[in-house]
Amino acid sequence: MSDDLAPFGYRQELRRTLGGFSAFAAGFSFVSILTTVFQLFGFGFSFGGALLFWTWPVVILGQLLVALNFAELAARFPLAGSIYQWAKHLGSGSGGRGFGGWLAGWMMLLGCTVALAAAAIALQVVLPSVWSGFQFVGGDPAVTSPTGATNAVLLGVLLIACTTVINVAGVRVMARVNDIGVAAELVGVVVLLGGLAWFAVRGPDIVVQNTGGVATGGLLMSALMAAYVLFGFDTAASVSEETKDAGRRAPRAVLRALLVSGVGGLLVVLFALMAAPSLTDGRLGLEGLPYVITAVFGDVAGRIFLVDVAIAVVICTLTIQTGTIRLLFAMARDGALPGSRRLARVHPRTGTPVLPAVVCGALAIGLLLLNLGNAGIFAAMTATSVVVVYLAYLLVTVPLLVHRFRGTATTNGFSLGRWGLVVNIGAVVYGLAMVVNIAWPRAEVYDLGGTGSWWALLFPVEFVAAAVLVGWVAWWRTRRPVVVGELVTA
Repeated sequence: MSDDLAPFGYRQELRRTLGGFSAFAAGFSFVSILTTVFQLFGFGFSFGGALLFWTWPVVILGQLLVALNFAELAARFPLAGSIYQWAKHLGSGSGGRGFGGWLAGWMMLLGCTVALAAAAIALQVVLPSVWSGFQFVGGDPAVTSPTGATNAVLLGVLLIACTTVINVAGVRVMARVNDIGVAAELVGVVVLLGGLAWFAVRGPDIVVQNTGGVATGGLLMSALMAAYVLFGFDTAASVSEETKDAGRRAPRAVLRALLVSGVGGLLVVLFALMAAPSLTDGRLGLEGLPYVITAVFGDVAGRIFLVDVAIAVVICTLTIQTGTIRLLFAMARDGALPGSRRLARVHPRTGTPVLPAVVCGALAIGLLLLNLGNAGIFAAMTATSVVVVYLAYLLVTVPLLVHRFRGTATTNGFSLGRWGLVVNIGAVVYGLAMVVNIAWPRAEVYDLGGTGSWWALLFPVEFVAAAVLVGWVAWWRTRRPVVVGELVTA
């Protein structure tokens, strides 16, 4: 097994203990449909009404095109820090030191760090509804209220501290906790779908009815819900160096994580629309999925189900941090970050990069503090982080497409064959379209404070520009020859 990394110039330092289910669980729990659909259903419905349903197949198909390309790369380069490694090897003409590959890792690092903080915030949406005692700061528990935002930070800090400890304890402990949590989430999804289907008050034909007089612009906005949910499945490949037979299992894990999450989320949306007491009284847009759950399951059973949602939030946060740690470690191992020598150290007993776990936890906690009195800014940053992740994906799919046109793309195991070029073109077109859609200057997303200023509406453009500038400076300062063995272009 240790020879698997030799062609890339690395030695086996991480513990190769994960099976196929654990690899799948890493990608599935990053997406975490119970966490994200629970958070975002009201947002999507408020803009798209019942037609929201049709945005899901579009996003699932688009992300599937991306995932198929990633599956090929996961088989060819089964390395920690998937996105960074793939982009680096695809642009390896400069010995693996090109800015494009580094930028993909940098963008993914920024996006995952913000996503980690955003996932921890979701605990505030759930726990006070389970028991009022979880609202440690008295007052309105809504995340957008001053007291709710403060309590969200407190819960989020406690959660990230716990996930940091679990990640530091080692991949075996993390995987055991994650596997149990994913199993609980999968059971919860089945129970949710069964309950919603049993108490449905309308048929599935509701998805062809324009319940809110939705225009094209509203439908494009509602598509942001699925776009926000269905990313991070590549984490299944980011733990490749800790997965047994990664060249075979990682591609399958990536595809399964996306398909199970996508189909599961699609069914939750459909059955929620069928079971909601009303689609026109405004409550579904304001209160979202909790409104439907309370109506269907009742207060007591609804609270019990919310406990399962809370477990999903915890596991989602844990796995996002796990993926971020592997990305930090992978970049540091190549000397591509400030303080790389320390960040690249693996604890001899646990086989875990300890410092990256502490660093990404501390950064996420720092971002959580922005939610204190600035919920609008934090929401804008969360949306922008999705733009950043989609850009990181493009920094993989675009150079891969160039290799396909040149006829220099090679595969190892999983292969798209003659369909590779078509699938790759589709992935690039979809990625570009989604970046434009998510980053479009909408006041409902980027100006929740109602300032009316252009700087707020153009926040994603400003953030990306600043990220690229800071990234270029950091790359230039850390650039040096990196020995990564025989770099074989994919």
